[in-house]
Amino acid sequence: MKIKSGNLREECDVVVLSKFEDEKKLSKSIVEIDKDLDLIKKYAISQDNFEGKFGATYVLQTYGKISAKKVLLVGLGSKKLFTADLLRELVAKITKILNVMNAQKVCISLDTNLSEEKYAHNVALGLMMGEYSFDKYKSKKNKRTIKEVIVNTSSEEELRKGQLIGEATSYARNLSNEPAQYLTPEKLAQYAKEIEGIETKVLMPEEIEKEGMTAYLAVARGSVHTPRFIHMHYKPENAKKTIALIGKGITFDSGGMDLKPPASMLTMRDDMSGGAVVMAVMKLLKDLKPDVEVHGIIAACENMISGKAYKPGDIITAKNKKTIEVENTDAEGRITLADALCYACELKVDEIIDIATLTGACMVALGSQCAGLLGNNEELKDKIKKIGDEQGERFWKLPMYPEYFEPLKSDVADMKNTGGRWGGASSAGLFLNEFVDKSIPWAHLDIAGTAFLDRPQKDLIKGATGIGVRTLINYIAGE
Repeated sequence: MKIKSGNLREECDVVVLSKFEDEKKLSKSIVEIDKDLDLIKKYAISQDNFEGKFGATYVLQTYGKISAKKVLLVGLGSKKLFTADLLRELVAKITKILNVMNAQKVCISLDTNLSEEKYAHNVALGLMMGEYSFDKYKSKKNKRTIKEVIVNTSSEEELRKGQLIGEATSYARNLSNEPAQYLTPEKLAQYAKEIEGIETKVLMPEEIEKEGMTAYLAVARGSVHTPRFIHMHYKPENAKKTIALIGKGITFDSGGMDLKPPASMLTMRDDMSGGAVVMAVMKLLKDLKPDVEVHGIIAACENMISGKAYKPGDIITAKNKKTIEVENTDAEGRITLADALCYACELKVDEIIDIATLTGACMVALGSQCAGLLGNNEELKDKIKKIGDEQGERFWKLPMYPEYFEPLKSDVADMKNTGGRWGGASSAGLFLNEFVDKSIPWAHLDIAGTAFLDRPQKDLIKGATGIGVRTLINYIAGE
């Protein structure tokens, strides 16, 4: 899909116009088009009482009176309550309708209360969200007819950014939706190497062992697919700061010897969603060119059962020499992240942000509407939360009181890898904290409940969401 700025009077299949429910005065775009068409006010609004309720639509044939073959009127709802989130959601819905209408070339002119930049950015994002579907393995593909979209805006640059970020989000979603039989650790590493504009180093098992990341290797031991430690690096000239992004990269999680129930295992291909987000962000850096050095790190592996698999009761050693008693093999993500965090600290970065589908406890606490946010630095967490709110990716700060570490204490090792039933998201955060240099600001994003949906939600369809891409790239770009 090609998206560009232009005039709403360009020749097209459909021109999309808007109306606020609580505003009697017609939008500038409707007034301009209706000068020649003389059908919108007369029929859609006066005769058929199109009020402009949010998401309502009305289609008009133009009979050759204007350059567009059809007009699609859409309701914006209340002007007082209208936001960028609602615009993105609405445009995603419109995109699906336009595909049903077999539209190939579309003009969009929605008169909103948003700034020109925010309007352009979110229209482009909404188009990408509405266009997305994972039909790679379907014999009959989902209908996509739109080839070109002309948006009535002066902000060409924000259209470009919105489309790039939307495409990167789709890339992350594709990786998370990919079946584990195809997306192995080896394949994930191959995809990382294909990202342009960055340097990528992939450590093999022998090299991982030399790095002292034996806790991560213990998790990987049970699978026939050997682990790959992926280190992507973007380094601009005169970088203002250096950030490490770490994504959980469990390409399939059976639970290991503490086997998951079949129903819980079904979507465990998405347990590398954090890694997918990090790869998507790294993919954007070439085009957006922030003045920030970024390390993207993924400890990729599978958590499987075999005679080689690590077992409950094992004691394993992380890169920083701290020992971990394995109380539950299904709490494997934090073990792989532990070594990745130690590795990142050795890079002498200014900040570390990790993103992971880490705990069922976070899902119980926050559901699918909001992700968890923990860490050792309030300023960093506040920035991430603020940007997430602006981008429609909500994060909620969870506590890291020292008492949450009590259940992690072990009689035979420095700590256990689980801390009981209660407060699991917080105890997991405190576990990770043991592997972070206390002088480095660090934030942990637990996206367990939000990375994969079991039903459509707003501008998202069922399946992988790509949550975190918009927040992290906007955080980096703003530094």
